[in-house]
Amino acid sequence: MQDSTKHKTRLEHDFLGELEIPADTYYGIQTCRALENFNVSGEPISTFPEFIKSLAWIKKAAAIANARLGVIPENISKAICAACDEIIDGGLRDQFPVDVIQGGAGTSTNMNANEVIANRALEIMGHAKGDYQYCHPNNHVNCSQSTNDSYPSALRLALYVKLGRLMNDIAYLRDGFAKKGSEFVHVVKMGRTQLQDAVPMTLGMEFNAYANTLGEEIVRLEEARELALEINMGATAIGTGICSPKGYTKAVIEALKEVSGIPVMTSANLVEATWDTGCYVQISGALKRTATKISKICNDLRLLSSGPRTGINEINLPKLQPGSSIMPGKVNPVMPEMVNQICFDIMGKDVTITVASEAGQLELNVMEPIMALCLFTGIDRLGKGLRALQDKCVAGITANEERCRQLVEHSIGIVTALLPYIGYEQAASIARDALSTGRSVIEIAREQKLLDKAQIEKILSPDNMLQPQ
Repeated sequence: MQDSTKHKTRLEHDFLGELEIPADTYYGIQTCRALENFNVSGEPISTFPEFIKSLAWIKKAAAIANARLGVIPENISKAICAACDEIIDGGLRDQFPVDVIQGGAGTSTNMNANEVIANRALEIMGHAKGDYQYCHPNNHVNCSQSTNDSYPSALRLALYVKLGRLMNDIAYLRDGFAKKGSEFVHVVKMGRTQLQDAVPMTLGMEFNAYANTLGEEIVRLEEARELALEINMGATAIGTGICSPKGYTKAVIEALKEVSGIPVMTSANLVEATWDTGCYVQISGALKRTATKISKICNDLRLLSSGPRTGINEINLPKLQPGSSIMPGKVNPVMPEMVNQICFDIMGKDVTITVASEAGQLELNVMEPIMALCLFTGIDRLGKGLRALQDKCVAGITANEERCRQLVEHSIGIVTALLPYIGYEQAASIARDALSTGRSVIEIAREQKLLDKAQIEKILSPDNMLQPQ
């Protein structure tokens, strides 16, 4: 049987006029106007659950603070809090359809949250959706707030949560490289600079270096993440706190700590904090730095596994899929390639965030929605990419030990170890002869009798070239 309420509507109004709203929706007129105006990215705010949860945290904290200060009735505050709890627990997610990219500095997002929470609170109190005399999106849910403090505060909370998850993803990959570092500690290979032979090292050293650099990125991201704890709740429109009661700023911060468990703090200057988006620039810069290093590692994995017969071929990546529609037997390094592309996207997004931050004028930066989209998608994609890189690539890497040793033994680079004993000029002469004749450095060194056989073998033993002598 067809649902009789499916095509029913309710009439809502704003200062622009009236609009028919689907009766079963929890959002209202301002959300509907946003759906008509901003159908751009195809990314509704519901795509990012941490953001929706953060909005609910903000609204719940405001309701608690407003009730404590006697600004809204206790029963309305409790209903708002109950509605927020449902959203925090993952409910009503489909009621947040507004596009992430929007004009209005996030007003459509803020009103989407206000309307959904108000209408759910009305139901909790036994009233019909849209019966706003009992719980109003602006008068009650948005009480003592403006989009200009609630939206950026929610954005920062979401970033704090997302960055914490990303740091765990990086640690997961770091541990994977460290495990391989231990596994490959005995595999002697040739180090390279400028893609040319350098001096010997071990494959374990190479992989431990990857682990170490990822550990550094966790520290840098944590430093940037701390900036997101400073929020401007209580600033309302431009930082003066207009339309909020005395003591509200302190009360809402304390309530927000309670409901979110996140140690937020009030910005020292709320006027500055309302237009300042330096936090996002800093986070984006840290994210770009991380992406740059990870992309470099992916390039290395592709080079080290190149071939298999005409490349370096020191390691084998897991074979995941056929690599060509025309070349049988070809297998490509698809996981590093995928992560490379995620990293390139983050690097480009950093430019967008920089320009958007600079584009702020006077007491507000209206470009935060595009910064939110760039940061949210970059963090989410990188986290997923790193998990996939570890599970489908790094965990299954194997070493071609014999190939590694052969390359060392036939390398010109090992002549560097002779420098302290025969000097640069004699070593360079041996290198020239080796290059022109195709003979090994060890063979030519023996022939020239600059050192006795035992000395040469000891000095040029790959294992003896891995640390200072």
